[in-house]
Amino acid sequence: MTKSTRPFSLEAKTRELHVDGNLVPLGARAFDVLAFLATHKDRVVSKQELLETVWGGLAVEEGNLSVQISTLRKLLGAGAIATVPGVGYKLTAGDGPAQVAPGPDLPDIPSLAVLPFANLTGQASQDYLVDGIVTELIGALSKISGLFTIAATSSFAYKGHAVHLPDVGQELGVRYVLEGSIQQSGQTLRISLLLVEAVTGRAIWSERFAGTLDEIFELQDRLTENVAAAIEPTLRSAEAIRSREKPRNDLRAYDLCLQVEPIIRETSKPADFACAFGLLDQAVALDPDYAYAKALRCWAYTGACAGRFISVKEAAHILPDAYGLLDSGTNDAATLTYAAHTVAYLDKGAEIGLVAIRKAKSLNPNSVSTLCSSGWIHAYLGQFETALVDIERALRLNPLDPSYGFGRSAFGIIMLGLGRTDDAINMLEQSYFEAPTYGSTVFSLLCGYWRAGRLDDAERMGRELLQINSKMTLRYTLESTPFKYPPLLQLFKDAMPACGIPEG
Repeated sequence: MTKSTRPFSLEAKTRELHVDGNLVPLGARAFDVLAFLATHKDRVVSKQELLETVWGGLAVEEGNLSVQISTLRKLLGAGAIATVPGVGYKLTAGDGPAQVAPGPDLPDIPSLAVLPFANLTGQASQDYLVDGIVTELIGALSKISGLFTIAATSSFAYKGHAVHLPDVGQELGVRYVLEGSIQQSGQTLRISLLLVEAVTGRAIWSERFAGTLDEIFELQDRLTENVAAAIEPTLRSAEAIRSREKPRNDLRAYDLCLQVEPIIRETSKPADFACAFGLLDQAVALDPDYAYAKALRCWAYTGACAGRFISVKEAAHILPDAYGLLDSGTNDAATLTYAAHTVAYLDKGAEIGLVAIRKAKSLNPNSVSTLCSSGWIHAYLGQFETALVDIERALRLNPLDPSYGFGRSAFGIIMLGLGRTDDAINMLEQSYFEAPTYGSTVFSLLCGYWRAGRLDDAERMGRELLQINSKMTLRYTLESTPFKYPPLLQLFKDAMPACGIPEG
């Protein structure tokens, strides 16, 4: 797809716009927006800058700006003004055509990508709060069975980059794109949303919402219901009402969880996990009854073990929390997922974890983290065909995942289990390129290279694995691995010593 634009010229003195050589009527605000973008065509212009300049410092909602941008795109072509998610806009009319690789086919049901919202609070330190609200909204929308919602990590891959909405639609395979911004005054939040048809750039719905930080959960419910109804009135938006328990004692616990989520989702560094442990300890101390904080802490320790940054013994103290969450009767898919995977990985309890994962999938069939964990746990049990179905769906929901490759790493080990070594290596190399210090991927690549007869590459992975964890041994791996499939365990036994890993 190439971005479409129409040639235009602006006459500043007469305040006239000519498109394709013809005079086109244009409102004063839209003219000022276009003139400012044209003056600063060499850079991205923030939404805050446009609001302050064009509206002269008046207190206006960001939705007013969205309306003007939509008007200009109709006149100049959908590709004339690029969106920079989380920042603002860039005038691109007159730039050379850009080709976009074909993406996935459109699903049979309404499909949506929620782009990062612009932080108009005036405080860069609030980025995590803005991103957290977007992530929560995506999670809630993903619970609607009649709506295909792209995962947060793929949406956030566009943050800070100039994009054309038709290209986003094509790359992600979605029909609709949701943009937004968040303003804050004291404890009050004002959220502006704009729903756009990706192919045409046509705005089909916009709305403003307001609430206080103390009402953040209720505010997110309202956002979800209204977005779902705008896309397809028949969608059962009630499915998306939050089931996650709210913090009972202190909203600061929720704030800390928002800070932690991107850390453990997008890192493969031991220091970042250590930071996450500290923040989550604070969250649980502030609100000992906040189930999600406990679940997220379980997940952080499990992720650190999977990365080979800490040992199972160092993480085992978190298991009582995981079992307690599974016994609590919670109906929150994320809480169930994190607790289930913790039990499956740290306590070799894949059978127990699988029961909880099935419940989590019934609660939120479109959750990428739940689908990935389901794939991993089925793989632990040697059920590779079933695991592959979940992982392939997760990768379709999250095609641009910029994280450490949780899904792709699972795909790799599943391919090894199925005997498809070349496919395993191809996917694992992609995951390794993104995060070369993530131990799970390095370990699987070691096994894949060894089986393929690429001994030099396998030995290189062995050295890198020992750099990640100098105490790594075959004995520790066999004692701690959650995998129970005998042929895969035999592969570990054969490959590790041959690649320089001590037997222990």
